[in-house]
Amino acid sequence: MFAGIFTALVTPFQDDQIDVAALRRLIDFQFDHGITGIVPVGTTGESPTLDHGEHKRVIEIAIEQAAGRGPVLAGTGSNSTREAVELTRAAETAGADASLQVCPYYNKPCQEGLYRHYRAIADSTSLPIVLYSIPGRSGVEIGVDTVARLAADCPNITAIKEAGGAVERVTQLRAAVPSEFQILSGDDALTLPFMAAGACGVVSVAGNLVPGVMSRLVNAALVGDWACALELHDRWAPLFSGLLKLSSNPVPIKAAMALQGLLLPDVRLPLAQLDEAATRRLRVLLDDCGVQVQTASAG
Repeated sequence: MFAGIFTALVTPFQDDQIDVAALRRLIDFQFDHGITGIVPVGTTGESPTLDHGEHKRVIEIAIEQAAGRGPVLAGTGSNSTREAVELTRAAETAGADASLQVCPYYNKPCQEGLYRHYRAIADSTSLPIVLYSIPGRSGVEIGVDTVARLAADCPNITAIKEAGGAVERVTQLRAAVPSEFQILSGDDALTLPFMAAGACGVVSVAGNLVPGVMSRLVNAALVGDWACALELHDRWAPLFSGLLKLSSNPVPIKAAMALQGLLLPDVRLPLAQLDEAATRRLRVLLDDCGVQVQTASAG
């Protein structure tokens, strides 16, 4: 189900409100350029600063606008198990195809706590669940043994988005879980190395800006055209790494999309837009990568 590229959608804002028109355009832009599916309200979608009503509404819009063109993997995780259950049930009712469940952040649970957290969510829904391990933001990693326990005990936990930055985790996970359990890269720059080690795709930030590029890279790897995949990886690696050097995700990707006229660069506090110096560096980066930009942002 999860083989391919799933774009972790930004949530467009205008005057601190969700820019619904821009969100709908963005979803069309994704499917028009060959992505497999979309991930509304993940980290890139600024889920920590959306209230529950907004969170559910973005997922509803994503399902409506996708209109069956590809799976909607709804971000419904939380550091509160009760909240994650509530959001996941709402996403299932709305018609989501699956749920992305981030590793609980800030409270730093032990592995047994993580197991119980995910099992409670899995027991509350019939949706397929993708675990999301991102220790750089969560402070803890979903251990390989914990993933294996969950895969064995919860039939609807069927995949993991691995964003710990270590290719060897793919090998470790593949040795511990059933062959049908799927592994997705959580880092654009590691898409090719992860897929070479046995992952089946990526949840992509760069896909917001260059969905066609990411689609071609992932599809080439899926069919074993490693020469094509490597060429694309090498060509676009400076963009993948360069965006992350400018500020925290999703600030740089939103700024880049604004320079392309796709949406406004607005983010919610405590995030802040790029300053003038960083924006100049971003323009140089995009120009070096051959990404066309315009002078004015979308209005």
